Amino acid sequence: MVYRGSEGMWAWVAHRCAGVAVLLFVFVHVADTALIGWGPKYYNLFVKLYSGPAFRLFEIFLAAALLFHALNGVRIMIIDFWEGGTDIQKPLFYGVMALFLVVFIPGAYIMLSPIVRSMLGG
Repeated sequence: MVYRGSEGMWAWVAHRCAGVAVLLFVFVHVADTALIGWGPKYYNLFVKLYSGPAFRLFEIFLAAALLFHALNGVRIMIIDFWEGGTDIQKPLFYGVMALFLVVFIPGAYIMLSPIVRSMLGG
């Protein structure tokens, strides 16, 4: 029996990917915070990497992963704990995606605007 894919499958895959991305960020964050034990020189050197434009893109991906994981987690709780949740799982998925876009697009714009301004010389 082959699963042919639908909204539920893609939500499952995206939820797991977002969760792994957030977990990797937590590991990096713990590691960079631990650098303070070797002195401010090493900590400041590592933290300076965070100010670069490439890292800003990683921050945007992290924001996307956190937002989707949170919204989809609420969808999963509704499906699991509300008796009629399975009947509306597809509309819930599309609602999560719509809410994700409504929140993420302005947030990504705000996060990217300093990079765009600096590239345009403004």
